[in-house]
Amino acid sequence: MQLPLSLSKSILTPEENTTDDVVPFSSQLLKWIGNKQRFAPIIISFFPHRFRVYHEPFLGSGAVLGVLAPKYAEASDSFKPLIDIWQMLQSNPEVVKDWYRRRWLEFQEGDRVEKYEKIKARYNEKANAADFLFLVRAAYGGVVRFRKADGHMSTPCGVHQPIHYRSFSCRVNAWSERIRGSRFHHREYEESLDRAGEGDVVYCDPPYSHSQAILYGAQGFSPDEMFRKIEAAKRRGVFVALSLNASKKSGDTSFNYPIPSGFFARDVAMNCGRSMLRRFQMGGQTLEHEVVTDRLLLTH
Repeated sequence: MQLPLSLSKSILTPEENTTDDVVPFSSQLLKWIGNKQRFAPIIISFFPHRFRVYHEPFLGSGAVLGVLAPKYAEASDSFKPLIDIWQMLQSNPEVVKDWYRRRWLEFQEGDRVEKYEKIKARYNEKANAADFLFLVRAAYGGVVRFRKADGHMSTPCGVHQPIHYRSFSCRVNAWSERIRGSRFHHREYEESLDRAGEGDVVYCDPPYSHSQAILYGAQGFSPDEMFRKIEAAKRRGVFVALSLNASKKSGDTSFNYPIPSGFFARDVAMNCGRSMLRRFQMGGQTLEHEVVTDRLLLTH
């Protein structure tokens, strides 16, 4: 049997990763809706104590990856400007610092909304990692949404002041250390799940679907295909942890993924606090009753 290429290093050094030294790590590199960094230590506590390769196929802001800081990992996403940020962070973090510094200074010159829209227009003309990096820090609530008509990013400027470039540089330093053992790939999640082998851990945090199809990553996403890939990985001896939004609804209608019966061994409820997306949709209201509840589904 031919093993996936991603396993070559872990075979030479079995059980390389461990959850022994995991502690909370609150310094977010990217401002991102649905970020799991605050809950990552809880999520990781359900992982096997020792395992081979860590895989995160819906990388986004890399929240769980950053807290876990694995010795060896395969991290991927289908969105190229995002992966370009992660790859540059690993290969040359000084460039990432400069990307942000230049745009932060540009943002301070004149009307902040006009400057944000100028940077966003530049990104929409030609998608690139440097502009996208600043936009996710300056956009409202880390909401990354794209218009269906032309695929352009449409999130308005946030009410907050993006963190100072010096503070951001400190975060770059911290993150570049924590991702040292990771490899970053621009590819679809299906390929990443296919590459996971026996003894590996996969954490999946897929995008919202249904009424949120304009959000980053949700276009064309099929939960049914994801479940098929997870089932195949489970048969190969892969440990899979899957986060799903259990409180997803549109108006008064709730949407729940049709999870196959007996598919997961454990189902853990996690209270993730108030919905930033709903606050964005409803003009910044406090939304005390709009609480997000996630389900953490575990194959073992």
